[in-house]
Amino acid sequence: MAMAVAQHRVSSSGSSINKHLDASGKYVRYTAEQVEALERVYAECPKPSSLRRQQLIRECPILSNIEPKQIKVWFQNRRCREKQRKESSRLQTVNRKLSAMNKLLMEENDRLQKQVSQLVCENGYMRQQLHTAAATDASCDSVVTTPQHSLRDANNPAGLLSIAEETLAEFLSKATGTAVDWVQMPGMKPGPDSVGIFAISQSCSGVAARACGLVSLEPTKIVEILKDRPSWFRECRNLEVFTMFPAGNGGTIELVYTQMFAPTTLAPARDFWTLRYTTTLENGSLVVCERSLSGSGAGPSAVAAAQFVRAEMLPSGYLIRPCEGGGSIIHIVDHLNLEAWSVPEVLRPLYESSKVIAQKMTIAALRYVKQIAQETSGEVVYSMGRQPAVLRTFSQRLSRGFNDAINGFNDDGWSIMNCDGSEDVIIAINSSKNLSSSSNPTNALSFVAGILCAKASMLLQNVPPAVLVRFLREHRSEWADFNVDAYTAASLKAGTYAYPGIRPTRFTGSQIIMPLGHTIEHEEILEVIRLEGHSLVQEDAFVSRDIHLLQICSGIDENAVGACSELVFAPIDEMFPDDAPLVPSGFRIIPLESKPCDTQDSLTTNRTLDLTSSLEVGPATNQASGDVPSCQNARSVLTIAFQFPFDGNLQDNVASMARQYVRSVISSVQRVAMAISPSGMSPAVGPKLTAGSPEALTLAQWICQSYSYHIGAELLRSESVGGDSILKDLWQHQDAILCCSLKSQPIFIFANQAGLDMLETTLVSLQDITLDKIFDDAGRKILCSDFTKVMQQGFAYLPAGICMSTMGRHISYEQAVAWKVVEADESTVHCLALCFVNWSFM
Repeated sequence: MAMAVAQHRVSSSGSSINKHLDASGKYVRYTAEQVEALERVYAECPKPSSLRRQQLIRECPILSNIEPKQIKVWFQNRRCREKQRKESSRLQTVNRKLSAMNKLLMEENDRLQKQVSQLVCENGYMRQQLHTAAATDASCDSVVTTPQHSLRDANNPAGLLSIAEETLAEFLSKATGTAVDWVQMPGMKPGPDSVGIFAISQSCSGVAARACGLVSLEPTKIVEILKDRPSWFRECRNLEVFTMFPAGNGGTIELVYTQMFAPTTLAPARDFWTLRYTTTLENGSLVVCERSLSGSGAGPSAVAAAQFVRAEMLPSGYLIRPCEGGGSIIHIVDHLNLEAWSVPEVLRPLYESSKVIAQKMTIAALRYVKQIAQETSGEVVYSMGRQPAVLRTFSQRLSRGFNDAINGFNDDGWSIMNCDGSEDVIIAINSSKNLSSSSNPTNALSFVAGILCAKASMLLQNVPPAVLVRFLREHRSEWADFNVDAYTAASLKAGTYAYPGIRPTRFTGSQIIMPLGHTIEHEEILEVIRLEGHSLVQEDAFVSRDIHLLQICSGIDENAVGACSELVFAPIDEMFPDDAPLVPSGFRIIPLESKPCDTQDSLTTNRTLDLTSSLEVGPATNQASGDVPSCQNARSVLTIAFQFPFDGNLQDNVASMARQYVRSVISSVQRVAMAISPSGMSPAVGPKLTAGSPEALTLAQWICQSYSYHIGAELLRSESVGGDSILKDLWQHQDAILCCSLKSQPIFIFANQAGLDMLETTLVSLQDITLDKIFDDAGRKILCSDFTKVMQQGFAYLPAGICMSTMGRHISYEQAVAWKVVEADESTVHCLALCFVNWSFM
């Protein structure tokens, strides 16, 4: 027994893979023919069974002199050697990656040291200049002034080459130098397992972000990928190269026109007219740098850019350096001026945030290149037998179709249906949309007259976008109507289009999520959703009525600062062909910059929050003001867009159905948002009233009693005599009722549901809205002239006029009434109330 164990140990050594024991007990080297036979079997089955080994000996006479046990040992050692080889290869790869990351970190450290030295010098210079009073102003100007780009003549190659060389120098100073004061992107620390090193600008014109990382692709391949911006930048609608010519130094200069989608219905889209310069540096690095040529007058014709706001791209681009052991080190810089002045004030943080640009452009570019690298090396495994390129195409088509629906460009065939201006849901029609795939035009749905899109946007307060999107994904039955899903799915199947005569179906409410693939950090998931349904017609009882949806879900990581959260889906046939027509619908939630609550305004915040709580459970109670927690006004913009194919004679019916359905979805999402909000909109966790603030019910009583006292009429119906009914009836009143504080700059402290709808805001957000912001110049003059009258006689009637919502939409009203709200002692004026009668959006 001991001898057998000893023999096994010896035979299991590294050299025994080439030797075996013969009949006399001596080690004999395997012949080349024997090794070749064993290797053939190993290639087919690395771990053959005992029966397979015995069969091998019988079929191969050259192995007949070897014991089955020795064959087993050979396969064991062969598997061990293969494992060691793979482990050695993996360790070499990790070592190369760590070496490259170490090089990157050392370069980053050198850059930071230079930046510190520069700041120390500037600080010393400032101190010296401050002691010279006469030169203070001039010296300060000289310190903070940044050399501006002097426009060259862009009409000839020599002028363009001069601009290109200047762009290259400025880009390199941002990518590897100290031209921009970079700070680490919050929540993204560098490390061996991270995608790269990410930074955002701390103080510079516009918004800027930078990334650098190691990718196992050659520089030329990376340049090819990154220059194809629409393939990885989901908000890029179109990129067209108008002119391209050699630069004379081995590089190329291109004049590029780029169009970007608007992320929401509340803002216009952006476009760029840029010079793109591709060249090779002396050290072998490839560079692609880009910048805007001039103002809005340059580029394509005005007709082509009519629906866009011309934005500016400051020197940006890509620096790709080859690594010694293979692969490349990438530096990416995006520096933009998105002209935030052109959007409503509430949306400006979205266009002034470097974090947002970092997430959707800079980080997305590096992740996409790494994704391609992993797919090329075979590291990525996808289900359902789909190739990675096919799945990427599906994701891109879903995202692009959703962006097309939100933006509704005229040159794509979209037009707005006639409406009276008061509609909260926008209905757009596209009668020229082709639902065929590029590869198989026979799949075109020729019987569909067009596509109808119902879309809307709203402001959310203190609702984490990632949490809301996860809930919408996992609990579809809480907001979706499965019969509407069935209608849309049926309309995409040739020969089954009928509205409203869809086969009667009962849906169980259950859904099955079947994953298809995901990106390298799981920031985007592609999946198929099966909604289970059963026919209610007896003859079809055994026919499946399941609905299948292709869906992408992104931005579900709560720690991703500035990341947009999306849930986009489209009905598909159960056969799911690669060229299936897609009509995407879904949700997009974009976070806006948070800001701390102002201590001075904390009273207002608590009043509005507790009023909402009281509407749910009854009157609030006074609590100590010391229990009020610190809060964050975490805002986000939710955009909803649903698309419906329609037949020519059913356009009005489908439009009515779509409008009602989207309103129902909005109501459901608002209910879900309130339920998951951590801000305390429910009384269990809500902030307490401060000592000086009235209860919600008391405030409602003061409003109604003051109206009756000053005007001599009842604001509410006579049934509302007391209790909770006063508060609820005031909240549900058809006219917009708002209250503002009596300060030097009045701010709103309360609004009923109609008032919130008119201002397009939430109760918590009222603290940021001043009275003068909602009126135009004429309205402000009328209000100022009647203010004395209100304070003297207690009320005033204001004529018909126009005001403005927080989203920038104009509102008309037939009449407005202003009155003083006095407290119970009838001597203390608490606030000013306004009632806008018969208001509507223009």
